[in-house]
Amino acid sequence: MVHAMAHNAGKYSFPPLDAATPEGLLAIGGDLSSGRLLAAYRRGIFPWYSAGQPILWWSPDPRTVLYPRQLTVRRSLRKSLRQRGFALTTDSAFTEVIDRCAEPRTSEAGTWITPQMRAAYTDLHRAGHAHSVETWQGDQLVGGLYGIAIGQAFFGESMFSRVTDASKAALVALARVLVDRGYRFIDCQVSSEHLLSLGARNIPRALFVRQLQQAVVAGTNPEHWTVRFEGAELA
Repeated sequence: MVHAMAHNAGKYSFPPLDAATPEGLLAIGGDLSSGRLLAAYRRGIFPWYSAGQPILWWSPDPRTVLYPRQLTVRRSLRKSLRQRGFALTTDSAFTEVIDRCAEPRTSEAGTWITPQMRAAYTDLHRAGHAHSVETWQGDQLVGGLYGIAIGQAFFGESMFSRVTDASKAALVALARVLVDRGYRFIDCQVSSEHLLSLGARNIPRALFVRQLQQAVVAGTNPEHWTVRFEGAELA
């Protein structure tokens, strides 16, 4: 049975993960306060729902993770990094990145990044918990991604691309930042062929939770990242 959470119930309480449905749905309701979001991510839970739905909380099994040192950078991507004139930055256009990620995709009727979600993650960004990576060509923002950092874990949320390989370039830059800062993994949440082609793997939720428990109590404090790479540096 999916657990219904009262608004502001308890001290960010969630049901045990093994109460999730086979699809990974764990709970319904609650709120998107910064405290509840951070508590959820620390437990391996994330929100994912569409406009008009209540807040839905998920913890799928298996879980898709990408270990930064194992990112697969294929020859064609290395060529793009050398030749497309990309510049990569961090935390320089968080609002623009999340807004672009929220735009409907051609293959989808709507977006799960509601105004409520955008506001919640922007609050986390201001506090140094949420980060963006931007891909630029000249002064044009052509790709990017955003997510949450806790301890030595990074929780990827969404990415967008306006030109070929722009979001992949952002992921390469993210991996470099995370390796340099000692992060252990990127939580990709749900599997896709795209992610698997980049080196992500599916692991049992129980294993993910064990790795997560070690990662979230270690490492970095909330901060704003100020990193810049030229694309060729990442090739």
